[in-house]
Amino acid sequence: MRKPNDITLKEGIGKLLNVYRLKGKFDETSIVLLWPEIMGKAVANRTTQIYIAHKRLFVRIESSVIKNELLMVRTGIIQKLNERAGSDVITEIIFL
Repeated sequence: MRKPNDITLKEGIGKLLNVYRLKGKFDETSIVLLWPEIMGKAVANRTTQIYIAHKRLFVRIESSVIKNELLMVRTGIIQKLNERAGSDVITEIIFL
């Protein structure tokens, strides 16, 4: 039986991340970890570097063909990644 002041573990972790200002880094890490799941094995296997700085996702792809295809759908990729993260973590993708 829950008491009036009880919160779920998810809510507690969320408050902890906010209080210690770790939520942004936590969300950025989740975006990097979601990349292979959202983009699939073909893209993930050709991704050699991925990191976030100043709300920009930097991705190094070793295939120019795949890089060009991703450039055309980057807005959709940003939306998918932010949806899965639950907040606007990235505003731009830069392919290196």
